Amino acid sequence: MKTIQGPAIFLAQFMGDEAPFNSLDSITTWVASLGYKGVQIPSWDSRCIDLQKAAESKTYCDEIVGMLAAKGLQITELSTHLQGQLVAVNPAYDLGFDAFAPDSVKGNPKARTEWAIQQLKYAAKASQNLGLNAHVTFSGALMWHTVYPWPQRPAGLVEQGFKELGRRWLPILNTFDDCGVDLCYEIHPGEDLHDGVTFEMFLDEVKGHKRANILYDPSHFVLQALDYKQYIDFYHERIKMFHVKDAEFNPTGKQGVYGGYQSWINRAGRFRSLGDGQVDFKSIFSKLTQYGYDGWAVLEWECCIKDPVQGATEGAPFISSHIIKATEKVFDDFAGTGADEEFNKKILGL
Repeated sequence: MKTIQGPAIFLAQFMGDEAPFNSLDSITTWVASLGYKGVQIPSWDSRCIDLQKAAESKTYCDEIVGMLAAKGLQITELSTHLQGQLVAVNPAYDLGFDAFAPDSVKGNPKARTEWAIQQLKYAAKASQNLGLNAHVTFSGALMWHTVYPWPQRPAGLVEQGFKELGRRWLPILNTFDDCGVDLCYEIHPGEDLHDGVTFEMFLDEVKGHKRANILYDPSHFVLQALDYKQYIDFYHERIKMFHVKDAEFNPTGKQGVYGGYQSWINRAGRFRSLGDGQVDFKSIFSKLTQYGYDGWAVLEWECCIKDPVQGATEGAPFISSHIIKATEKVFDDFAGTGADEEFNKKILGL
């Protein structure tokens, strides 16, 4: 067994126009003061990092690493959630997802996809230059609009969709492999990879690629009414990253998983700050430790009620209190009698 690293925090939801949230230097000073030891960096936010420069300049990466080390911080991973989403976009969502793209490729789905793929390849090299071994992204979605279909999906649609998804991602996975970095998909509603079965179908299309791995976030499984603890039993070998995010699901006679088009605060399923929801983090930390997960425990703050500063302030001690120092001895070693084959034969009556 190994000990989970942490606490760490994903910066994406905290970046803003006012200090200390408007630069990597100032926001990391703030999170260090809260007790965090690691930061997960959104690569699309130029206030945090210049992704292409990080891919092309080891010196630039060393400067970032050094600046953070002086504050007692490490980079846990880079994130390309927004760019990964654009690797696969169904035309039904073109207008909405154009907001994630630079002006130069808006209104041009082909160019937008090519831009996104290049961004992922930059992220692989940037991760290598930063000394990281894992990276998080979204898979994108070609089929999400058919998740609960009417009319019924045409025969072969799902198979063809996953084949295309695999075709787009396989070269990217190979680039990550060349750089020695695991590519972790955040399994998430709205993505074609949104549960265990869909991840397995994707894995088949990329021929079980060793770099195709999982960012585990139990909050998304609570909202799907999926057994988020057994998920770890099934997929622990592929879980290379961990978002510590809470959620609650309170279905009523009026709404359930789909939420009735309501705002976040009025949905049956809602994201909450750590400790305010229903996720059994004690069991999760125990299972991950049992299976030897030694990556970071990263707070992702999303809550429809609590202020983000309060959520971040409470998050560091919450994560720290759940990290289990993995034991190096068995509790009943004191009663051991050692290995003695003849003695064992006598006990067995042989």
